Amino acid sequence: MTRSTIFCDFDGPIVDVSERYYMTYCRGLEQMQTLAHGGEGCIRYLSKAQFWTFKQNRVPDRQIAHWSGLEGPQIDRFLDLVSGLVNHPHLLSHDQIQANAYAGLSIFQQCGVRVVLVTLRPPDQVMQFLAQHDLDWAISDLYGMPTDQAVYQNQAHHKIERLQTAIAAQKRQGYNLKHAWMIGDTEADIMAGQALGLETVAVTCGIRSPSYLQSFRPTHLMPDLWTVAQRLQQQVMLGRR
Repeated sequence: MTRSTIFCDFDGPIVDVSERYYMTYCRGLEQMQTLAHGGEGCIRYLSKAQFWTFKQNRVPDRQIAHWSGLEGPQIDRFLDLVSGLVNHPHLLSHDQIQANAYAGLSIFQQCGVRVVLVTLRPPDQVMQFLAQHDLDWAISDLYGMPTDQAVYQNQAHHKIERLQTAIAAQKRQGYNLKHAWMIGDTEADIMAGQALGLETVAVTCGIRSPSYLQSFRPTHLMPDLWTVAQRLQQQVMLGRR
């Protein structure tokens, strides 16, 4: 089989999770106020722009909670609440397609590039989103996690294990991975690709800032999936000459 294959994270390159994460943060603060019967008068809600900038620059969640007016045991309680809320079906509905993801996936399809998702999300969540947004056609294969907590923790060793499983399975199916890339928006994606000998593409439309991603030395740093697809399209066209 000669079709090119890319491995791609789900959240970040394809899905914009910023609204869900911000709504989870707000819902957590609301519940803290409710638990204190309105006594948490010092709670301060960060704006979405402030919150997302902190997340992109890897500011610890404990620090974000502190800047929101919480102290000591309140922070621990808040973080437990957020961890339990973030994957609630009600909040998952806030996920949206990244602005240029559909166009990028269309280019991959036109060029005969197979897109294999490697995500820490449960497969059923991913399939439901793809079906709701008419993206089933864009994905050739999917490797997810059985628990919905792994994606929020986003630990590199989980992503390495998933990518390793995906690579082995694709090779068994006979696909040529000589020029395969790993595309993602976090350090876990970059580290996984590097650990397994793939070129890495860090996209800056997700949950990490360009400067933070650059510190992990990805092979390429690009704004979104559409830009990645255009680059691959140029390579495919040159290869056909």
